[in-house]
Amino acid sequence: QVQLVESGGGLVQAGGSLRLSCAASGRTFSIYHMAWFRQAPGKEREFVASIIWSDGSTYYSDSVKDRFTIARDNAKSTMSLQMNSLKPEDTAVYSCAAGRTGGQSNYWGQGTQVTVSS
Repeated sequence: QVQLVESGGGLVQAGGSLRLSCAASGRTFSIYHMAWFRQAPGKEREFVASIIWSDGSTYYSDSVKDRFTIARDNAKSTMSLQMNSLKPEDTAVYSCAAGRTGGQSNYWGQGTQVTVSS
C-alpha cells in the first residue's frame, strides 16, 4: 500500500499562486506515476497533471497547461504542483493520486481545498 498526504491548499486571489505538495509513504517503490486531480462543487473529478516517477515525463490538461507545473523529488518521495496565474475556475478540492502502472491511479490522498477569489 501507498499512503498519500496533501498539503498547501488555501485561499488566494485571482492571478495569485499556490504550491501543493503530496508526500508518499509505504511501498513507494511500486509507484509508476503520480498525478493531481481536482473536483469542483457539482462537477465530476477531472485530471490536472501527472508525472512519471522514473523519468519525470509530465502531462497536463489543456486548462492548466502553461500555468501549472508538476514536479517530483524521488529521494523524498514527494510531488508538488506549482499553480500560477490562478483563476476562479481553478477552485476545487485537489487530490494527489498514485498508480502502479500507466493506467488508472490506485492510491488517493484525502484532498486539499483550493479557493480562488475574483
